[in-house]
This record gives sequence, structure tokens and C-alpha cells, in this order.
Amino acid sequence: MAHVLGPEGPLEVLVTGSGSPVTLFAHGLAGSIAETRPFGSGVHGTRVFFHFRSHGSSAAPETPWTYAVLEAELLSVRAAHDARRGLGVSLGAGALLRAATHQPDLFDRLVVILPAAIDEPRIGRAVERVEQMATYADKFDAVGLAAELLAEQPEQVRGRRIVQVWARQQAEQLLEPTIRRMMRTIPLMSPLEDRLALAAIKCPVLVIGHEGDEAHPSRLVHELVEALPDAQGKVFGSGGVLWTHRAALRPLITDFLND
Repeated sequence: MAHVLGPEGPLEVLVTGSGSPVTLFAHGLAGSIAETRPFGSGVHGTRVFFHFRSHGSSAAPETPWTYAVLEAELLSVRAAHDARRGLGVSLGAGALLRAATHQPDLFDRLVVILPAAIDEPRIGRAVERVEQMATYADKFDAVGLAAELLAEQPEQVRGRRIVQVWARQQAEQLLEPTIRRMMRTIPLMSPLEDRLALAAIKCPVLVIGHEGDEAHPSRLVHELVEALPDAQGKVFGSGGVLWTHRAALRPLITDFLND
């Protein structure tokens, strides 16, 4: 894979496809290029996937994690490849929306998947779970951390081998020192200071969520659609957007981005 020079070091990038349009894909917390690639299946043009700091072979600077830092990293990759479309998942979705509010003319289309926050930090059980996972990570307890990650998944998919393997891989990623520090900060932050800033985003936006996910409440899909000038939303039933709804998810994204 190649690298793009980010604000605090190189960022790992994978480019697939060719031609226009160019779509940028941003992963979630402890996510990866491999996890975001399915979202680009069938999307026309060039697809640019990248790793935020401390993920993959991207630089792991000691500076604090903030949404402003993630926004700057995302914009570095966007500028290097002149991407005019973007898709972000959870943490990546927050960074993408933040960038679009500050520079509304940068993007022609956006896809926001599993938004975790808008202008207020997470509260309740979602925060308690993150705190528990951070405690496991501080003890380098990969088994306990994987079990907690698995418990976050819908009950009907926890027995699947692919979900269990995912939980173990996520646990190992979360044990990385700089990501462990981030677990106690980013989940308590929000990407925007005020959701009214979303009114500046004039391009079409597709917002996708699912039911039964405390870390990514489905109500945020409706709130974003209401706050954005040109947005449509889709909330799937419980089971995870990729675990049980992949067949419906792909045409939803491709029809929107290939329009």
C-alpha cells in the first residue's frame, strides 16, 4: 500500500478502480481499510481507502486524539487524490461531516454510516461499555475485551464465526498504546460544536443506521436528515448493517454514489 503525508506523519492509503468520480472511505474506531472496502463494492470510479493515525501502518503520534486532528488527516488524503465524494463509518463519519461543515464545497456526495454523535457526546450505557473496554485494554486483557465487543453485537449474530473473529481482531487493535489512550477521550467528544453548522452542507447526503445499537443510536439518522439541507436516511432492523443487511446495503450505497 502507498502512503500520503498527513499533518503528523504518513497515512496508509489503498487506491482501487480508476477514473472519476473519486470517493474517499473513512473507517471507524479500531476499524481498517479491509472493513471499509465492502462499502465500496460496485461504486464507480476511483476508490480511496485510508487508515487514520495508529491504524494499519499509519503514523502513531503521541499528540491527543480529537475530531479536529481526524478531520485534518482526512483532508490530507482527500486533497492528495482530489476526492469529491466521501463515505465515513462511525468515527470516520464524524470526521467527514466535520470537514464538510468547514468546507462545504469540497464534496459532491456524502454517505454517513452508523453516526455515533453529532454535537453532544455519548451518554448512558454506550459510555459505560467504552469505559469497561478501556479497563480491559489497560490490563492487556484481549479475551475480556473481545467478549465485551461481542456482547455489543446483536444477539442473533454473536454465534457466527465471522463475528467472533472480528471481535478478536478488534480487541487486538484496541490494545495498541495510542488507541488505548483514545478510548477514554474520543467517545466522550462530539464531532461538531453545533449541529446548525450542518446547514452549510448543500450536497446530497445518505445517512444509514440500524436499530438496537447503543453506540450508534438510530435516532441520530433521523436527526441528521432533519438538520441537513439535502439528505435521505435509511434505518435497518437489528442485526448489524454488514452482518445481516449486506445484500440490501450494497445497492443502496451504489445507487446513491453512482447517480
